[in-house]
Amino acid sequence: MKASNAFTSKRWVVRTAICFFVFFVALPRVRAQSQPAQPRTFTLEQVVEYAAQNYPAIRASLEQVSAAQAGVALSKTNYFPRADMLWQGNRATRNNVFGMLLPQSVISPISGPVLSSGSNESAWGSAAGLLFTWEPFDFGRRGATVSAARAGQNLANSQVSVTRLDIAVAATNAYFNLVAAQQRVKASTADVERRQVFANVVHTLVTNQLRPGADASRADAELARARILLIQAEQAEAVGGAVLAEFLGLNSDDVQIDAGSLLSDPPNANPPVTALTSHPIATAEQERVGQIAARVHILDRSYFPRFYFQSTVYGRGTGASTDGTFQGGANGLGLDRSNWATGLTVTFPAFDIFSIRAQKQIEIANERAERALYQQTVDDLTSQLRQAQAALDGARRVAENTPLELKAARDSEMQARARYEAGLAAIVEIAEAQGLLVQAETDDALARLAVWNDLALVNAAQGDLQPFIQLLH
Repeated sequence: MKASNAFTSKRWVVRTAICFFVFFVALPRVRAQSQPAQPRTFTLEQVVEYAAQNYPAIRASLEQVSAAQAGVALSKTNYFPRADMLWQGNRATRNNVFGMLLPQSVISPISGPVLSSGSNESAWGSAAGLLFTWEPFDFGRRGATVSAARAGQNLANSQVSVTRLDIAVAATNAYFNLVAAQQRVKASTADVERRQVFANVVHTLVTNQLRPGADASRADAELARARILLIQAEQAEAVGGAVLAEFLGLNSDDVQIDAGSLLSDPPNANPPVTALTSHPIATAEQERVGQIAARVHILDRSYFPRFYFQSTVYGRGTGASTDGTFQGGANGLGLDRSNWATGLTVTFPAFDIFSIRAQKQIEIANERAERALYQQTVDDLTSQLRQAQAALDGARRVAENTPLELKAARDSEMQARARYEAGLAAIVEIAEAQGLLVQAETDDALARLAVWNDLALVNAAQGDLQPFIQLLH
């Protein structure tokens, strides 16, 4: 009985310990896991940096650079000697004939004397050998091949810079669009609140028979229209958040932004102008020209003799004798005779001159085409820069006038409301004044943002967003 009570007591202690573990250890962890992840807040600089590290297109460009680096290493292996090894075992007849056969790939070669009669009997044969081949000099052909591979690597590196710039500009535009959408939501929310207050006033006046019932209907209609515009602004904000989250590779619910300096007054100084020849797109086009020039150099180094130092050692075995008899059994699987040789082989494809000339003409034409495209690229970049600078100048002039517009709209709305409450103005005048006010608030908020955006576009047109990023600090 005592033993049973002791066993029951032990089980109670174990159960109590398990309960303590669940409530004090496991349960907090479960609660922590069930809590939704907190959204991350990004500044514009953080968005550009995060997109540059995580966007798939950039990772793909980096892998292309790795492939180009491997291509350079592959081209350098042409300097290494070759060592080809062979072993072969076969069972075949030994009926040889006297005569010559032009080189071909169908009939198998056979060696040995010509016998007086043929036979369908077969014997084992074997061969094993090693051929060492080395090209001591090549008149610069292999060096030209390595240079062409390096040109491909340089092009891949420049493409990474182009991709980074494209993603940075696209992410920046998405960021500005989201900030602009939020400013529209802010202005629309204030407009709804004002119209709601005014609608309450109108309904009070109508109830007291101080205003006709049509005024209440008009106020309700204006309020409903303001709410619709707010819904559309919120929809645009949600779409903008989804677009920005795509560049970050995150869920739109997990992304928030901190506009920071973008809502303040932008600097008055214009970005310094840099040479457009250093723009990543121009650099990439220039690397394409260099890549084709490298291929032309390969063709220039191709019409030369090729020298090969060769050394070989090999052995052969056969189960057939020179008198036409067959030894039978496993004879022939072993190596009966061995040989070695060393020498210098020179080859020269004399008539390749015609195909090399044709290929060279093709590549020279391609090089001229790429040089023309390079010049067109520089011209396009120059035009884009001028357009961005013109847009920046216009945005600055607009931003100088929107504060005046906002002040006048606010005064007009206050005066119209006072006149209406005093019975000196119609409700149409209030509706127009409130419409002007929400438009002025939106224009004022977006005008400063437009200047910041155009500053970014001017730097992007010059191929580098970092000077603009530094302005935000």
